Amino acid sequence: MSDIQASKPESNPKRKKALTVLTLAVLAGGIGYSVYEAMVGRRYEQTDNAYVNANVVQITPLVAGTVRAIHADDTDFVRAGQPLVSLDAADARVALEQAQSQLAQTVREVRGLYANNSTLQAQIRARDSEVRRAEVQLATLQADVARRAPLLATGAIGREEYEHATAQVASAKSAVQTAQSAQLTAQEQLNANQVLTEGVSVEQHPNVQRAAARVREAFLALQRVEVPAPVDGWIARRSVQLGQRVAAGAPLMSVVGLQQVWVDANFKEGQLARLHIGQPATLVADVYGKKVEFKGQIAGLGAGTGAAFALLPAQNATGNWIKVVQRVPVRIALDAKQVAEHPLRVGLSMNVSVDVQDQSGKSLAEAQTRQAPLAQTSVFERQDQAADAEVARIIKANLGSKVAGKAAVAVKPAAKA
Repeated sequence: MSDIQASKPESNPKRKKALTVLTLAVLAGGIGYSVYEAMVGRRYEQTDNAYVNANVVQITPLVAGTVRAIHADDTDFVRAGQPLVSLDAADARVALEQAQSQLAQTVREVRGLYANNSTLQAQIRARDSEVRRAEVQLATLQADVARRAPLLATGAIGREEYEHATAQVASAKSAVQTAQSAQLTAQEQLNANQVLTEGVSVEQHPNVQRAAARVREAFLALQRVEVPAPVDGWIARRSVQLGQRVAAGAPLMSVVGLQQVWVDANFKEGQLARLHIGQPATLVADVYGKKVEFKGQIAGLGAGTGAAFALLPAQNATGNWIKVVQRVPVRIALDAKQVAEHPLRVGLSMNVSVDVQDQSGKSLAEAQTRQAPLAQTSVFERQDQAADAEVARIIKANLGSKVAGKAAVAVKPAAKA
């Protein structure tokens, strides 16, 4: 018995102490984590599946042509309205000159229509005089015949003389009818000409407006050989080369508006229940590290998962099926001042933490129509204004000295293509 007790290993108090400390540390850690999760961790939803996004404006020409100059390259900053690419303008210039000549000729032809009104009115007055003269002559001859009729019965005049007077009356009646026909013809000519001119000025005449539309079309085509930047931004993905023949709508380069960027954070579907519009978010970009924290807030939640809008969506109703946790893009708006101080680039990774304590916001934007445009540019309006000014100049130059002082600027058509 004593030998067995002697063979037992002696107890190690240090080992017991270490195990006790370890157990207490694990319990303390578990309690601390539970307290942190209950008081702090539950307030936040986090994801590292988030990326910077921005408006990428694709630059495409509105007309076909051959590239003769490239004014911007990748990484260049451009202002709205600054030319990016110039196309050969020879064909467009010839087409504009033809349209300008056609408009000038049309204005002069329409002026001729208005001048014909006065000419035809003068002809009508002349025909009226002829009708009155023929009617007076007819009345005189008829009175002469009436006087001769009793003399014929008494034999004072011969029948030959009486028949000659009667023949003159018949000829006078024919002359009256001829004059009346000429009068009616002149009136119909005036009516037909007035149909083409009444109720409208020379500048607003349909023929002039049609020719003016061709001038606008040719003028815009000439203006569009210069491809401008529609917005401020940085050039990216330039693919156009000198001498290249480009078609209308062909992509040449892109302008990236890095002044207004946002973050698309792809949260798991299990996190969406506590995400609402307006909740504040803290973001950290890998490019700057934790030394720079961006402040933002949720601007909207996507209407569907990324898989639903994929080019080839998943076909979960076929074959074997394994559930895959889906993610929904959540748009987070950033502080423009912070973005200006610490510029971001499209596609950069972000770590996002959203404070979900405030649950008063909506999970989807309210169903209402946007009242103002999301984005707009006035670059192309300048081309329209220049086209209208060119049309007005040509019309005024061909209205003549008497009409030019009263000419109104040509009005643009009610609808444009």
